Amino acid sequence: MKKTGRKSPGAPEDRGSFPAGTLKATTEKERAILRSRAKSLAQEPEKNGEAEEYLELLAFLLAHETYAIETRFIREVYPLTELTPLPCTPDYIFGIINIRGQILTIIDMKKFFDLPEKGITNLNRVIVVEEQDMALGILADEIIGIRNIPKSGLNPPLPTMTGIHAGYIKGVAGEGTILLDMERFLNDRQLIVHEEGRNESILLHHGQ
Repeated sequence: MKKTGRKSPGAPEDRGSFPAGTLKATTEKERAILRSRAKSLAQEPEKNGEAEEYLELLAFLLAHETYAIETRFIREVYPLTELTPLPCTPDYIFGIINIRGQILTIIDMKKFFDLPEKGITNLNRVIVVEEQDMALGILADEIIGIRNIPKSGLNPPLPTMTGIHAGYIKGVAGEGTILLDMERFLNDRQLIVHEEGRNESILLHHGQ
């Protein structure tokens, strides 16, 4: 019987042959690409985390609002004890205290920022801030604790914070924490004077 060139209906059509090992090589190459991409994606958050700058803050309460000070300005937190009032000073000068021989003026930020008054309790603390040879105490209603916020998450003061408020507020964090500008407080020589050569600071010209 004479053979013909017609293929059996059940036989697969021959579309050409592939060199040996081609499919395996392609698969290995794809796997290498996928591994490289996965490694790159895994490292991306780490790089972003290293690039992001954070601010370490001490948060505290003032009249039910949350305020904060950068920890780089804070020397210590001290109990409010043995306070001596200062006569003939603005009402936001709460008085002075003696901390291991150093006389520090205590600033009542509630009066400084015209916040609602709140009585003194055993939760009150004095946050001692300093820079170079200048130090003073900030009266806090209650200490909340340390917080770390991304520097990029610090927003400008709200439009409602005008005048003296805007001048001494560095910004507002996303959750509503108001960051005080301690550098402004401690370096504005129009607001700080020395008495009788002692390291005693008093803010005298609120609003100027």
